[in-house]
Amino acid sequence: MEAKIGITSENRQAVSEQLAKLLSDEYVLYTKTRNAHWNIEGADFLSKHKFFEEQYTRLDEFIDSVAERIRKIGHYAPATLKNFLSLTHLSEYSERSNDAIGFIKDLLADHETIIEFIRGNINSIANDFLDAGTSDFLTGLMESHEEMAWFLRAHIK
Repeated sequence: MEAKIGITSENRQAVSEQLAKLLSDEYVLYTKTRNAHWNIEGADFLSKHKFFEEQYTRLDEFIDSVAERIRKIGHYAPATLKNFLSLTHLSEYSERSNDAIGFIKDLLADHETIIEFIRGNINSIANDFLDAGTSDFLTGLMESHEEMAWFLRAHIK
């Protein structure tokens, strides 16, 4: 059944396409953060192991909320690794060491990429596609990524 929520079908389609890209970015970042949690090495292993666990736990919540937002506007969320890898702005893997600084720099760059993508879509989703709800949702999500990026950045100063 079509979602009759005051947004045209075309606008809902356009918004869902941007949300699908975001969902893919979130999933790739989640996987990379899990990788950091599993493979961290060094004298600060335990503290960073726990830190990365806190980070991926938050990302798991973001993934669910983005997928649910897609469903709320009447579309299906992409849900395969193949789809995620074809839609993401992030690289699945980058060369880095398995120490805290290597992982943190890689994850920080990905958070910043997501922040820029979200920031670039907030106004167009509200103004061009007339979806204030998704625009508001994205603003909150962007602020959460900004906080996570700050925490990562604070570890490398």
